Amino acid sequence: MVLRSQNKRKRKNIKYKLPSLDLSSETKKSVWGVIFVFIAIFFILSFLGFGGKGGESISRVLNLFFGCGSWFLAILFLLGGIVFFLTERKSPYTATIIGGAFFLISFFSILELSSEKLGGFFGEVLVYLPKEFFGVAGAFVLFIALLLISISFLFNFPILKKSNFFRNKNDVSIIKPQKLQEGKANLKIKEITPQKKLKDKIDIFTPRIIKKKKKEPVYKTLPLALLEREENDAVAGNLRTNAQIIKRTFQNFGIDVEMGGINIGPSITQYTFKPAEGIKLSKILSFQNDLALSLASHPIRIEAPIPGKSLVGIEVPNQKRAEVKLANLLSFSDFLSSPFLSFPLGKNVMGKPNFSNLGLMPHLLVAGATGAGKTVFLNSLILSLLWRNSPQDLRFVLVDPKRVEFSPYAPLPHLLCPPIINHQKVVPVLKFLIKEMEDRFNLLHSAKKRDIKSYNEMVAERKEKANLKKTKNLFQSKDEKDEIEKPPYGLEKLPYIVLIIDELADIMMAKGKEFEAEIVRLAQMSRAVGIHLILATQRPSVEVLTGLIKANITSRVAFQVASQIDSRTILDMAGAERLLGKGDMLFLSGETPMPRRFQGAFISSQEIKKVVEYIEKTEKIEDQKLEESLEETLEKVSESESSGFEDGDDELYEEARRVVIQARKASTSFLQRRLRIGYSRAARIIDALEEKNVIGPGEGSKAREVYIRDDTDNDTIDN
Repeated sequence: MVLRSQNKRKRKNIKYKLPSLDLSSETKKSVWGVIFVFIAIFFILSFLGFGGKGGESISRVLNLFFGCGSWFLAILFLLGGIVFFLTERKSPYTATIIGGAFFLISFFSILELSSEKLGGFFGEVLVYLPKEFFGVAGAFVLFIALLLISISFLFNFPILKKSNFFRNKNDVSIIKPQKLQEGKANLKIKEITPQKKLKDKIDIFTPRIIKKKKKEPVYKTLPLALLEREENDAVAGNLRTNAQIIKRTFQNFGIDVEMGGINIGPSITQYTFKPAEGIKLSKILSFQNDLALSLASHPIRIEAPIPGKSLVGIEVPNQKRAEVKLANLLSFSDFLSSPFLSFPLGKNVMGKPNFSNLGLMPHLLVAGATGAGKTVFLNSLILSLLWRNSPQDLRFVLVDPKRVEFSPYAPLPHLLCPPIINHQKVVPVLKFLIKEMEDRFNLLHSAKKRDIKSYNEMVAERKEKANLKKTKNLFQSKDEKDEIEKPPYGLEKLPYIVLIIDELADIMMAKGKEFEAEIVRLAQMSRAVGIHLILATQRPSVEVLTGLIKANITSRVAFQVASQIDSRTILDMAGAERLLGKGDMLFLSGETPMPRRFQGAFISSQEIKKVVEYIEKTEKIEDQKLEESLEETLEKVSESESSGFEDGDDELYEEARRVVIQARKASTSFLQRRLRIGYSRAARIIDALEEKNVIGPGEGSKAREVYIRDDTDNDTIDN
């Protein structure tokens, strides 16, 4: 009987369930715009006598209620339709309806106050109480104010904009002519303080200058019109039914729960509840599979408890996922006012955007199975940092063993070198960064500054003072001129350096301990001098993410992984194996003990290409000291590869040469036994000895001939 009653309730719910149209926000606005325009045209036809019997009746009723203002009612509907067609707001319906109602009330009231019976019966009713309470003049002011408010609601813009008269008088402004990107006209660009810049509203479709210093390149924010903005809406399913199923499932196991709020995110819907007192959370966690069976949804994830709340959350996949676009995240005011190394993580389970700061992390581990969204996340992170940072402020070193992921970024002026695809060049690059780190520490020590931020602020401040002195011609003596040129006035700002390695496991297999030692040293010390690491891998095993690496990189992003073991390797807890893929992630930082779930932003290869082409055309790098130094390092690696052995093997080569000459025989297995090295290393040294004419070529099973008779002979013989 219980099952029969439950089946009846289910059939009843299905019977009255309305089908979902699943329309995008742009389509909905278009439909409402057509409806409003149709009503306006039909009203006009009715007033002209072409609306048939229905139009004639409507015309009589409108003339009775609205008098001479009936025509304006049609115009109001026409304006409403135009608003729906042209507005960029995602959901303009409430604002348009309220604004239209206020406009209707204020307009007909003003007509009636101007002349009796002009506003019809409707106007007469509206002005009766305000005219008695405020008088005619006060009622006029009231309805004019209401008219202005209605215009703001309808068209979504302020009535009065902030005038230059109210600008802070203490702001230092320098007017300079600046060439436009196209054409020969000049544009005056006003430089203001950094605090003011962050508060100014930035037009997302127009490049704006966010930095302007004397004798320094001007960097323009990327126009977000380069990126796609349209998002679709998530379809969560029947919320009430799912909440009842969750409650009934726990009751079947003897657990009473009180259902709470429901949060709809881009990829999952979170149902919250509070268990009865005395219920252990470990018992609730054991019912994950039972809930998945009852909800006919897999996989689900239980968050017990929700951080900051005395609630438990059950995360159920949506029937249709919403797309999250990077352009929409970058346009939020929270991102515009955040530090310059900030980047968007994505949208949380409540659909709200979240941002993080690479400067505070200060390094990041990224792990996830193939196709889970790891590389797309790295691309969105790179574009987010490019959006507000010039080549003078931020430089990248990209390591791409796959050879195809970072190749589109090769033309960028932000890169210290082309994307590195050769394993042999990775360790030399790390050694170069360590040397750069040590040089920067010496520079900070001499300047008596703790970190790169305070050092750059000092350099900028003293340069500004020097420029003001030169501009105002305050100095007269040679001593004052010399003082301007003394350090730190002659020093330049230090750019931040971000090293991104796309496939950590591949490099660990090739380089192992040597690579790990350099990475750990950078991770331990490089934060203060502005060098940050982002390491990504699709195989989060203990051989790849070693204890030393994890101990020094506490901020981690986990995408969908194959097993709970992989999840524990990257996050030190389970959960990543129950993610949905395609950008669904868990983010763990040193600030929060529990991981937070986000849906990452999607970025296409076409968008990356547009951004790179735009930056390549508009930006150039002037100071190339770092690039030249790194190129010299990489050229040395290339030379050592062509000679048959690496610079790091010079000492071993000399020992191998001595052993071969003394023993009068040479083979790979012989060097393996005598030098206790691996086969590949021994074979490489044999090839080097042959190229240097120390030994002869291999002839099948015959022993190689040793050309050098003793250590006093020359290393080579004449051909």
